[in-house]
Amino acid sequence: MSAALLRVEDVVAGYGRPVVGPVSLDIAPGEVVGLWGANGCGKSTLLNAIAERADLLAGRILRRPGLVIAYQEQTPVRLPSMPVTGRELLRFAGASMQDMPAAIHAVSGRRIDRLSGGQYQLLCVWAAIAGRADLILLDEPTNNLDPEREALLLEMLDPSRLTRRDASSAQTVSDRGVLLVSHERRFLEDACSRVVAIA
Repeated sequence: MSAALLRVEDVVAGYGRPVVGPVSLDIAPGEVVGLWGANGCGKSTLLNAIAERADLLAGRILRRPGLVIAYQEQTPVRLPSMPVTGRELLRFAGASMQDMPAAIHAVSGRRIDRLSGGQYQLLCVWAAIAGRADLILLDEPTNNLDPEREALLLEMLDPSRLTRRDASSAQTVSDRGVLLVSHERRFLEDACSRVVAIA
């Protein structure tokens, strides 16, 4: 696989029957890759196949050995009554609170069932980005976001956030990647190092 985190080779995926494919793509460390296409073309199904939540009907998905994946669905699950604070959720997710954006820090002490949809969405994205995952899968992360919060999401997806300190050399290395789905082409062009179109 060379240095790729993930390689998708002629993948056809679905739920008992094909929904998407064939699709091929690679994700290298330090990359933010976008999947773009019309609603219903199978972008989310491809993410689900990578996360082993959909059927792989043809082709291959090769993961770097030991790859840890974080996956955020289109609508992050939130129970109607959940007496857990944002800070506790981040702790449960193993996410760092260091360098947390001020807007997320400001609501992190509140119960997550009292956050707005946009606040909760950003908290969940931060949990994925600031966690231990090597590959972060984000399905429609702009859901529930107003223009101000969408701008904050762009900052959170900056490739500099994909770096970690190498314990052996004490140097910073970009060894993580992001694959995100959106039907908003402009957002993808602003957020991603490249965009893959799904027909």
